[in-house]
Amino acid sequence: MESRLSIAGQAVQPILVMFPLGLFTMAAIFDLASLAGGPGILGTLGYWNIVAGLIGGFLAMLAGAVDTALVRRPTAKRIGVLRALLNMGVLFLFAVILMVRVGTPNRGAGLGLFLIELLALAVAGFGAWFGGELANGRTPAFARAAVGNRGY
Repeated sequence: MESRLSIAGQAVQPILVMFPLGLFTMAAIFDLASLAGGPGILGTLGYWNIVAGLIGGFLAMLAGAVDTALVRRPTAKRIGVLRALLNMGVLFLFAVILMVRVGTPNRGAGLGLFLIELLALAVAGFGAWFGGELANGRTPAFARAAVGNRGY
């Protein structure tokens, strides 16, 4: 899927996706260190990384929505919507994690929240891989099956 939203010839959405991925990964690292007995500030740092990741993720989602809205082929548009739904699911999971952490001391994550955070991070990694496949002109078989067109 070709990106229509670009600055100086570079697609905006793939660049914006890297920021929330890095911030969510750092949040997981800080939370792991906090759970392993580190100082309480690590949980707070993880919390603020999630806040910044959600902001960056929202901007990346907007850029992806613009790209999807400007696609003309119906099959490519459906696959773009599938990618957008995957990304929105990740943002929703991290938003839930953030809301639960607001009431905890030092805004730290417990073991259960940390495991949900790892799940959300795995889904985000899959979404990044899926977006990369689309950008390189390859469509994974599950995406072709999801839109009902095997000859994409």
